[in-house]
Formats: sequence, structure tokens, C-alpha cells
Amino acid sequence: MKQLSLFGSQEALQFPEDLLEYYPGFISPAECTGLMRRWITEVPWRQQVMQMYGKEVTAPRLMAWYGDTDKSYTFSGTRFEPYAWTAELGGLKQQIEQKTGFTFNSVLLNYYRDGNDSVAWHGDNEDELGRNPVIASVSIGQERRFEFRYRPDHSRKYGLTLENGSLLIMKGDLQHTWEHRIPKSKTQNGPRINLTFRTIRK
Repeated sequence: MKQLSLFGSQEALQFPEDLLEYYPGFISPAECTGLMRRWITEVPWRQQVMQMYGKEVTAPRLMAWYGDTDKSYTFSGTRFEPYAWTAELGGLKQQIEQKTGFTFNSVLLNYYRDGNDSVAWHGDNEDELGRNPVIASVSIGQERRFEFRYRPDHSRKYGLTLENGSLLIMKGDLQHTWEHRIPKSKTQNGPRINLTFRTIRK
């Protein structure tokens, strides 16, 4: 797969193509519609107060953490204890594992209710994820722009559109050398649920 095709032709600097894999249409539109409808109403969503840049802020999105029994997760000063796997989440995890060859034991769900919901620049580089973690990101609902910037040089920025039903694999040293975010949007206003499957290694 030519990973550079993910980015706009006007971007002059090369993004390391071995850090990403992208699979559009991993989940069918009909299945996405059903999952979106069910998860919006059935997932025990929480709006967390988190530590960002030394301040307490209310996260501009809703979250839920699922996984194996002992796979708690702490980031931005907030500790998540896992809910038990549901049939849908467990089935989706198996599909991703079969597709990619990677395995996972937990998943973070983020619910972006509209274009005002977002996630700030960050890297998923917590100790419990281990060195060079592999993260599988599934997008359902409204497509949103996903941006990267190089930690040593913030002028190196790239963006791609995460489509409904798509699967993005982030791997290698991406989480340590790059940051990513979902910015607010005035045009991409529909609801979106993002699932990031991870492996807790503690």
C-alpha cells in the first residue's frame, strides 16, 4: 500500500509511509449506521476532567474504556477501569486482528457529538502501552480530518480524512515522534464514534 497517497498533493515534506496503514470501507455503511445508533444510546459515556498542559479541562468529547479484566489505562491524569467486552466490540476486535495480524486487549471509544467536539495534539505514548505501540483506529459516522505534526518541528504537518467505516493502523515510533489531533470543524458537524484498539502491557 502506498501510504503517501493518504496525504494531499500540496504537502511537500515526506511523511514516513511505514508508520500508517489505511483501509477504507473496512465496515460497511449499513453496519456503521446500526453500530452508531446502538452505541450512542447503550455505551456508558463519560465526559472526563483531564490534565492538559498543566491545567484541568473538561474533555470536549465523551469517552468509554473497554477491555480485558485487568487492563486499566491512565492518561492525562485520568484512570479508566475497563467495562467488559460486548459482543460487537469483541467481534470487531477479531476482525481487525484477522485483517492486520496484530492483537489487542482493550479499546477506547470516543464520541464526537458534532464539529465542536475535538481532541488536542497528543501522542499515545503512555508507559503501559509499551515501546512503539500499535493502535488500530476505526471511524464510524461523520468523516473528520485527522492531523499529524512532527514533534521536533511543528511546521511539518499533514492531514487526512478518516472516512465512515475506515480502519487506520498507527505503528512504529509514530506515537513518540509525531503528535495527532482531531480539530474542531464548522463543516463536519455530524456525530462520529472513534474506536482505538490498544494493547496494555503492564
